[in-house]
Amino acid sequence: MNLKPGVGKTTSAVWLAHALHESGLSPLLVDGDPAASALRWSELASGFPFPVIALPVGDVHRRVNDFLGNRQAVVLDAPQLEDHPRIARSIMRYAGEWIVPVTPAPIELDRMAPIRGEMADVQSLRAEPARSAVLLNRTNRPDATRTGPDADAREALTERGFEVLATQIARLDLYAQSFGNTVQAKGSAYMDFAEELIKRQDEA
Repeated sequence: MNLKPGVGKTTSAVWLAHALHESGLSPLLVDGDPAASALRWSELASGFPFPVIALPVGDVHRRVNDFLGNRQAVVLDAPQLEDHPRIARSIMRYAGEWIVPVTPAPIELDRMAPIRGEMADVQSLRAEPARSAVLLNRTNRPDATRTGPDADAREALTERGFEVLATQIARLDLYAQSFGNTVQAKGSAYMDFAEELIKRQDEA
């Protein structure tokens, strides 16, 4: 989830779903964006090895379970909050974990204050609070590096009260140019991302 488009929400959702699949889980990918980018990606790639459904509606939280079957995980690709607040908030009402992809740039960090407000509003509608975390995306240095602008962004977000995932997604053509192509998550940062989320779920 995020306020703005173009922060890597769909790329993160598609790669995460593939990583969960390759980890032995059976995911369902829900495309909640009216632009239907995840669904179109699956069509161009001649299908994904798991179901993808388009559900760009304001009551996603009431409908997802109708499509679950025996799926072990659900990945929801939310539209930007500023343009489609009803859909995005409905997805937030359903999802147990909210992931906010953030590029380590000052303008992106500045947008985090209103995101915190949105989170607080939706938490009040839930029976149980959702977990939330920031995924540093399109980072300037390799995943293992924790210095320079990426480290500054991590520190700034932590100081503002956000939990930042240990996994970082580097700025690579492998991810940036992957739309419409077959995805192999093994060995990628998105596999680390999936493993970190699974661990968080187990701990919860």
